Amino acid sequence: MLPQRTRLASKALIGRNFKLHIPRATFSTTTRRNGYDDTIQNLKIGAHTRVIFQGFTGKQATANAKESMEWGTNIVGGVKPNGSGEHLGKPVLPSVRAAMEQLKPDATGIYVAAHQATAAIEEAIEAEVPLIVAVAEHIPVHDIMRIHSMLQTQSKSRLVGANAPGIISAIGRCRIGFQPLPTFSPGHIGIVAKSGTLSYETVGSLTRAGVGQSLCIGVGGDVIAGTNFIDALKVFEQDEDTEAIIMVGELGGTTEEEAADWIKDYNRRVKNPKPIAAVIGGFQAAPGKVMGHAGAWTGLGEGTSETKYRALENAGVTMVDHPAKFGGVMKDILAKSGRNVQKIKQSAAQAQQRRSYHTSRPAHRLLATSTFTRPFQQTRSLHLTTDQSTDLLKTYNINLTSAPQNAPSSHYVGISPARAARSPSIIAAPTANPDQLHERVKRFPFDYREGPTPAVVNAAIAHMQLDAAPPKAKAQTAEVIQNLWRLYREKEAIDTHVSLAVSESQDELQIYNPYLFFDDAAFKSNKRQADLHALRDKASISPTDAEAEQAGIVYIPLATPTFSHGTTQKDTQIPTSSTASEPRNLVGTLVNGAGLAMNTNDVLHTRLSSPPFSTTSANFLDTGGKATSATIKTSFKLILSDPRVSVVFVNIFGGLTLCDMIAEGIILAFKEVGVEKPVVVRLRGTNEELGQKVLGEAKLPIHAFDDFEEAVRKVGELANGGR
Repeated sequence: MLPQRTRLASKALIGRNFKLHIPRATFSTTTRRNGYDDTIQNLKIGAHTRVIFQGFTGKQATANAKESMEWGTNIVGGVKPNGSGEHLGKPVLPSVRAAMEQLKPDATGIYVAAHQATAAIEEAIEAEVPLIVAVAEHIPVHDIMRIHSMLQTQSKSRLVGANAPGIISAIGRCRIGFQPLPTFSPGHIGIVAKSGTLSYETVGSLTRAGVGQSLCIGVGGDVIAGTNFIDALKVFEQDEDTEAIIMVGELGGTTEEEAADWIKDYNRRVKNPKPIAAVIGGFQAAPGKVMGHAGAWTGLGEGTSETKYRALENAGVTMVDHPAKFGGVMKDILAKSGRNVQKIKQSAAQAQQRRSYHTSRPAHRLLATSTFTRPFQQTRSLHLTTDQSTDLLKTYNINLTSAPQNAPSSHYVGISPARAARSPSIIAAPTANPDQLHERVKRFPFDYREGPTPAVVNAAIAHMQLDAAPPKAKAQTAEVIQNLWRLYREKEAIDTHVSLAVSESQDELQIYNPYLFFDDAAFKSNKRQADLHALRDKASISPTDAEAEQAGIVYIPLATPTFSHGTTQKDTQIPTSSTASEPRNLVGTLVNGAGLAMNTNDVLHTRLSSPPFSTTSANFLDTGGKATSATIKTSFKLILSDPRVSVVFVNIFGGLTLCDMIAEGIILAFKEVGVEKPVVVRLRGTNEELGQKVLGEAKLPIHAFDDFEEAVRKVGELANGGR
């Protein structure tokens, strides 16, 4: 028997386009032909989905399981290594394989810390669990690449994550992740998102508009994701409950551009395609910085946020600049597509919770605060100095020279992630000229466990235009590639690149200009690469950066804008010291979640950098998925240390983070930091009304809003001298 709420929704969704489809187990165990792509349909979770938890008896998993089961998720048991018995009235089994045999789950949620997550994912793959949801942050990149080399050789298991909020069916009341349940309402809009906080903003806007959500897939913000935009789009295309689609993207990788190509083809081959809208974050990202999410940086040959936006727009996608607009936009494009918006709203209303999401509060405060959260220490990537890189490369038989002055040609080669292929790759270009490199670079993927094969190496050498080089130079190039790969694998690098030139005598390869980039999650999560981590020059870290890192905050000062027509981030300079000529009307932003922090800076620049305003953001500050009162206090201290800041904008969408906790942190900052600049606070989400009440009763000079656009206008007024 289906839950009563689901049966009510089923009766309400009448008509060909609005029939509630609650499939039974759809996960085939027959032999597949196309490998990992054949597991895409495993994403279609719902009321039928039987879920287990790995790490079931842990504190965070227990709280999450209780909340999910109360909501309607069909959790059938869990796993505790070498354990047995019962927990929450459900069986506990000693292994995933035992759980598969006895409980027949369709999906597993992995609720263990990052240092345990790799083994847990591999155990689930080996047991052939159809859907594996990994929410942990800071799983090392090399662990993920090895996992994907396993996934690519099979056709039973599909991975969502890691570093993702998970997947949730609002119609089927099935949550595998840590999404804020009061925000969701059953409906007909499918969502796929890199950012958790931006997806919650999107969900909240749809709920307020009365159209609700069907299936929401959080692909996560890691360098390599188990499920990407195209995978989700394929599911939404076939899903009877999904009438329109929303994409939430950000800088990093090329999956948005690849999705745009898929959408162009979809719009050509389908008579009445489902309308699609999207938002992209990261236009104001600081060059060369990792913007909160481990994968939020633009690699060589990858597009910017602007190119992603243009690609989607050219594919016919309706673009918005902030997810709070999605509710109205989706109703508009649904109507233009000929779909019955009123019937969609009526069907969603029948299944909606009695109380509006933004006024409801969890029945038990303890449950809300103990719901599963990821550690809030953010990724800090490790770069080496030139001398350190030289010494390290020498141990791998790569001897550097100074850059040649009269070389007839230059070449570029290295090892780098191929995000779309979910594997490492040789990255190569027939030039090392920085002005041409971005356009001429190409990646040649290979299997992580196998390493670069002779065929892949030769293809890269041909692209470098060295296939006709003297035999010795060509052999040396192949040797450099293999040595770079050995360094890459053994030291768990993200990028290992060098420039090459063939000497005038044609008998020696010159190697110069190294670029080594390491993911220190291997050390921070798994205590690997301690010798490499010890090379980090702590003396070069500013006191502000050190304090931010200690508090688990990502704090990045942004460049001072010139506000000339067409200004972009590359036209600006980050000041090295305060001078009288610097603008002092910039906005310090404090946001929970990397995606929302990027989008907040983007919108401030768009809204406030032209008349009647002349301001924009001074910083990117992400408190992480879980903020505490102490974290908020430290964030204010960091923001106010920048003399350019004239107003502080706190923009919170409470999912994991409770709005009342944020409010208490702001009050603490006023008491202990000494806040003398005007503060604008915008609170939405979990415990929103309580947070507003806490701020109101404090009687402090705080301008509080729940509407984003009103808050931004007030920020502009205050930054430009208004009160």
